[in-house]
Amino acid sequence: MKKVLIVDDAAFMRLALKTMLQKNGFEVVGEAENGAVAVKKYLELQPDIVTMDITMPEMTGIEALKVIKQNNAKAKVVMVSAMGQESFVKEALINGATHFLVKPLEEEKVISTLNKVASM
Repeated sequence: MKKVLIVDDAAFMRLALKTMLQKNGFEVVGEAENGAVAVKKYLELQPDIVTMDITMPEMTGIEALKVIKQNNAKAKVVMVSAMGQESFVKEALINGATHFLVKPLEEEKVISTLNKVASM
């Protein structure tokens, strides 16, 4: 069972993702409400995959992505954002994001993406 850390500043989004993932055989090992907490929990929990929102208080998802990748170059981070703008997608991928999902999330797309990322 693949272990996932969910990072989003919106509690309802964390709950929605957690429900989707657990229903489809993923183990949610932790949640974080901003990038700073995400980095701490990543180091502590060592998840297989991180779902990372981009726009968050304290530390953005892209800043957290950079720190996580510095600590583990093989980290698998899937960026999740309502802003499907090309600049954010490019910046996330340049900084090592494994994949990118755009809100609103479709369960089928989330699960197929995470399964693909898990098998990389």
